[in-house]
Amino acid sequence: MIDYSKVLSKKAVDLKPSGIRKFFDILDEMQGVISLTVGQPDFVTPWNIREAAIESLEKGKTYYTSNSGLIEFRKEIAAYLERRFSVSYDPSKEMIVTVGGSEAIDLAIRAIVEPGDEVLVVEPSYVCYTPITELTGGVPISIPTREEDKFKLTPELLKKYITPKTKMLILPYPNNPTGAIMTKEDLRKIADVVKDTNIVVLTDEIYGELTYGRKHFSFAALEDMRDRTIYVGGFSKSYAMTGWRLGYVCAPREITKQMLKIHQYAIMCAPTASQYAGIIAARDGDEEIEYMKDCYNQRRRMLLSGLNEIGLTCFEPEGAFYVFPNISGYGLTSEQFCEKLLYDEKCAIVPGSAFGESGEGFARVSYAYSVEHISRAIDRLDRFLKKLK
Repeated sequence: MIDYSKVLSKKAVDLKPSGIRKFFDILDEMQGVISLTVGQPDFVTPWNIREAAIESLEKGKTYYTSNSGLIEFRKEIAAYLERRFSVSYDPSKEMIVTVGGSEAIDLAIRAIVEPGDEVLVVEPSYVCYTPITELTGGVPISIPTREEDKFKLTPELLKKYITPKTKMLILPYPNNPTGAIMTKEDLRKIADVVKDTNIVVLTDEIYGELTYGRKHFSFAALEDMRDRTIYVGGFSKSYAMTGWRLGYVCAPREITKQMLKIHQYAIMCAPTASQYAGIIAARDGDEEIEYMKDCYNQRRRMLLSGLNEIGLTCFEPEGAFYVFPNISGYGLTSEQFCEKLLYDEKCAIVPGSAFGESGEGFARVSYAYSVEHISRAIDRLDRFLKKLK
């Protein structure tokens, strides 16, 4: 009989399970639940994009692509980034097509971080940054943002956490779970803090297309930041392509050269049919993006209004498809609040603590659902809050 305690990786064993997945496990065992938990579009991938993948299969294009991805696809991504965000990258040397944005983040961290290096993780934020850093032997350092600052990273806060061991700063804006954004002026202040250092900035802009009231500005568009910036993007959120597992990472050639070696050995290439679909998305998908964004904005306004009416206050999110209400006044932790809501009213939202310690006292509520679905969830939340008073 094998002794697993002696063969399993200690780093893997010591990893904390995702707080989101733990909550979803409870949710899976219940019937009749109205959920506002899912972080993916409720739209079907547009037909012209699906058709491109079908056509590639019908024509027998089932082979590996180059490790970096189809050059035609990379050229379309480069044109898209220039058109939408005024960001310029050489598709032949500064871009890798990845299996979703998550692989891009993994490649970036593994290519830069060595044991003992500190990685500054702005929180609350997506759950993967800290565990990936830990697996490399790096030291994740949480930077807790505050509601009163609209969950933005301020230069004063950043300066407090930089040390001689700081190797990377992760900027997760537009932000999951808070819906916070950073303007050009906000980012310029962050750039001024890091410009005379050797700190690499990983900017995760997977929600870059989903901003409301103002256009997203990319950290990579700051000219003097280009040589230290790793840009992560993807197709999951803006094109309703979560299951296609299609993302990309852009950086100076000196960095992509190292990331490509890791990608070659670990993955080989992103799915071929998905890449053919991505060509059409990047080239012809602008109108679909705007349509879905308009729908999200309608739901955003409805959800914000509904939550405020029932007594759940939250700052107005300007990006992604989440709101992040403050639930600290009810005498329960985030996890207790969300579990009690689930069991008492069969309504599911995600504890803010799943996204870092600074998320305690909040909950993530997704509006990637129909208006009718959101309305029913607000009714259940209203009943629940009245019982707590």
